Amino acid sequence: MINIQQIHHVAYRCKDAKETVEWYQKYLNMDLLVCIAEDKVPSTKEPNPYMHVFLDAGMGNILAFFEITGEKEMSRDLNTPQWVQHIAFQLKNEKALLEAKEELEKKGLDVLGVTEHGIIRSIYFFDPNGHRLELTCLTGNEKQLAHLKEIAPTMLEEWSKTKTPPRQAAWLHEDEFKNL
Repeated sequence: MINIQQIHHVAYRCKDAKETVEWYQKYLNMDLLVCIAEDKVPSTKEPNPYMHVFLDAGMGNILAFFEITGEKEMSRDLNTPQWVQHIAFQLKNEKALLEAKEELEKKGLDVLGVTEHGIIRSIYFFDPNGHRLELTCLTGNEKQLAHLKEIAPTMLEEWSKTKTPPRQAAWLHEDEFKNL
């Protein structure tokens, strides 16, 4: 039986490994942990020189990037809206979120939000590779979180059959239902 302990790392492509590391150090205070560079891909043995960098995202979480020299220049998935694919990092509380927004804006980043999501609040911005990033804090209570977990299978089944958004969690973005 598979028993996952945690995500070891999530890897994305970057345009420039050094620029990416420096950006994450400057804006999100992440430390560089490891660099791995090869001429061949270890799993497939195909020739494709790369630099693989690993950044400390806190609490044992690792964010990794590949700069690849043997491929066309990277682009985002043009068939997917820009807001869909993103990396979200959790902060301690709303005060930390507001402080982060202020800090990022002072450093010159365009920051969208604070956006209310019912059980979380978030801000959004982009890294130098075009990856959308989210900083978020939990604001929901245990009852709300338990309710969302309880209704998740029903919502998924309804979506699977109708491809129409189920309404069981509409309260997340509708003020009159916030008292759940």
